[in-house]
Amino acid sequence: MASQRRILRTATAVATAAATAVCTAVIVGAAPAAGSQALPLPAYARAAAPTPSPDPFKDLSADEIGDRAVEATQSATSLRMSGRGVSDGQTLDLDFSVNDQAQCTGKLTVEGGVAELRQAGGDTYMKGDEKFWRASMTSQGMPEAQIGPTIELLKGRWLKIAPGQEGSTDLAGVCDLKALLADLGKDEDDRTGLTRGADTKVNDTPVATLVKKKADGETTTVYVAKEGKPYIVQIVKKGGDEPGTMLLSDFDKPVKVVLPPADETVDLEKLERGTAV
Repeated sequence: MASQRRILRTATAVATAAATAVCTAVIVGAAPAAGSQALPLPAYARAAAPTPSPDPFKDLSADEIGDRAVEATQSATSLRMSGRGVSDGQTLDLDFSVNDQAQCTGKLTVEGGVAELRQAGGDTYMKGDEKFWRASMTSQGMPEAQIGPTIELLKGRWLKIAPGQEGSTDLAGVCDLKALLADLGKDEDDRTGLTRGADTKVNDTPVATLVKKKADGETTTVYVAKEGKPYIVQIVKKGGDEPGTMLLSDFDKPVKVVLPPADETVDLEKLERGTAV
């Protein structure tokens, strides 16, 4: 039977990859790779035609707007991240709500495989479909002879990882809002030299448009709310090896995490012993 270390490594790798993809989409600047194409914007995130509105940034430069947007976004007590990104050559779709109390809930799709992730009270729960587990276990080098029995034990169940179990710290970081946003705009080179594009709307929110173009052709466009706090509400990256789009919403709203019932979970230690009960 697959070892506890191998199972947890698989779950941790997948969850961490999702968080990395989110952060990469948010942080301006990623390693460029020639020939990359922008991923299509989800329909709900496509910018609407602009309409006139008061400009709270009229006396600010594009760089100054960017500074205020980073500060506001990092001050959020909760938010929702949804969109698409690329991590290690894999396309990930993500819809994820997280707060600053180590609580989160969401779903991610990796190359067609779907997994749900929930965390509250220190415990982390992950539930994936067969395609998700098979792909992630294979990518982690698990022998085929172990994959089938492990998937059977996980079928229809949530894998529970408790605090203190190996790798639980890594998984906890996925639901750490401050950690996820810590590197937002950290690179000063990416925070300077911005230009302001035409104002528009994202989900009916009037936004200012900030554009960062690099010599290699990579372009990042950041949309900053013009009403209320100047939160970053959308990021679009074109070019580079990790293009993507990310929509940020539900700032400072409660994150409701519904933990699965005990009879639908399997503890990591029990999984190691080859039993789900």
